[in-house]
Amino acid sequence: MHYLDHAATTPVSPQAAQAMVEVMTEHFANPSAQYAAGRAARERLDRDRAVIAGALGCRPEELFFTSCGTEGDNWAIRAAMHQNRRVGRHIVTTAMEHSGVLQCVKQLEREGCTATYLRPGPDGRITAEQVRAALREDTALVSVMLVNNETGARLPVEEIAALLRDRPALLHTDAVQGFLKVTFTAGGLGADYAVISAHKVGGPKGAGALYIGGRAKNTLPLLFGGGQEGGLRPGTEATAQIAGFARAVQLRQAGLEEDWARMEACKAYARERLGAIPDLRFVGPADAPHILALSLPGYPSQNIVTELSGLGICISAGSACHRGKASHVLTAMGLDKRTAAGTVRVSFGPETTLEDVDALAAALLEHRKTRFPML
Repeated sequence: MHYLDHAATTPVSPQAAQAMVEVMTEHFANPSAQYAAGRAARERLDRDRAVIAGALGCRPEELFFTSCGTEGDNWAIRAAMHQNRRVGRHIVTTAMEHSGVLQCVKQLEREGCTATYLRPGPDGRITAEQVRAALREDTALVSVMLVNNETGARLPVEEIAALLRDRPALLHTDAVQGFLKVTFTAGGLGADYAVISAHKVGGPKGAGALYIGGRAKNTLPLLFGGGQEGGLRPGTEATAQIAGFARAVQLRQAGLEEDWARMEACKAYARERLGAIPDLRFVGPADAPHILALSLPGYPSQNIVTELSGLGICISAGSACHRGKASHVLTAMGLDKRTAAGTVRVSFGPETTLEDVDALAAALLEHRKTRFPML
């Protein structure tokens, strides 16, 4: 198999899987239990939290575990609106956010909030000036992702944070595609909330984390129950998933520069090989090292994905969350229908090889006219 869909999910490293097995079989006690085994589980959980917080550049007490990025995004958005309920009910976000953000904002609109959706230019980028122009006296929240999951565009979160320094509006960023892929720290971003996810960095599905810092005060609990996660996200912690998350983060950190260089090399090689295919065009800026969007205008992306799957090549038609629906990101960029409909995403990981890229290029070139039906 030639796996080129690391932006959707990443292989769980054997070391991360082993860390999970150890916790499930040897350190399985409830970390809230008061006996020795429970205390040992709590100590392990605290160590794992410190590892992930260190990689994110925040204090362990500012990091709260969740089940995924979508949960963290929803929690942060609702918590910010609750904190700033006396400021107003206006939200500034972008039209190319992950669905976990967009659907939450749309629900808040149904509950009486208003929202401004900033549209990217044809290059897939949003500017801080767009955010400045959209701010109002009643703006309570700005939500802008760090790296777009379809085009790899890196958005100017630091500049936006500077804009908000003397304003009451809080800043949330979905950093899922940026964590351990681009250089940043939670403090350096200046965001009040930042969301990350384990399965994008070699960890298991079912684990994520929300950074709460900056000006975020008296955060609204996600749930109500026991006192876990500082009373903000009660429920017995998913200690095995968290252990896998922490071990994956350790591994990525240990080889970070080499991993980035390898992914950039694969992306550059892919540009060279795929750029030779007639009519193929690249979409978006691909600022992040692991994402490259491209289009064969006139050839439906879902047909391309299906055909390549039969050859053992895994790519995606935009975000995995679309499930065959038109990409809201490409629509927001204003791409013409043929180009948008023919866009696929190739994404790389530390395990990606040049042979994987060769297989993709050969398949696209061979099957472009003989197997892919045109629109």
